[in-house]
Amino acid sequence: MDAMVNEILWGQLGAAIDMLENAINACPDDLWSDPSKKPEWSNSGVVGFWHLAYHTLFFLDLQLWDSQEGFSPPPPFDLSELDPEGRLPERPYSKAEIQSYLRHCREKCRSTVASLTEEKARRVCVWGSAEMPFAELLLQTLRHVQHHSAQLNLLLRQNVESAPKWVRRSMI
Repeated sequence: MDAMVNEILWGQLGAAIDMLENAINACPDDLWSDPSKKPEWSNSGVVGFWHLAYHTLFFLDLQLWDSQEGFSPPPPFDLSELDPEGRLPERPYSKAEIQSYLRHCREKCRSTVASLTEEKARRVCVWGSAEMPFAELLLQTLRHVQHHSAQLNLLLRQNVESAPKWVRRSMI
């Protein structure tokens, strides 16, 4: 792949991850695992700030794997996000655990984009009934991370009347 395209793609994926990290870091302890402060718009079983952050990272990690087959998140995380019955993790994950998972996902994303070849970008991935080139899956992943980062920022604004600022491009 063209080095400039990889650099642009990482700059934007990295910025979305940075925004997620900023929201996680800004979350006060009393909001982190309070199930009564879940997103009002959520009908997907999200039970609070920690879970929305975890959900976002889980699917970032999974989509960077580019297949559900053989995927396993690092410990202490499990595959509950894929449970068709909506099973939740056994306990709320701590902020430190989520921050560690975010670092794992950031490095995996940076490595994936840095090594992205045209052949890999064009390879067709199957997600349920959807098929798309891996490059499109990366863009869809960027949108997913940004979507949930915005939701976390809204939760922060609703509960602590403050939220981190927009990140234009990752500098990390």
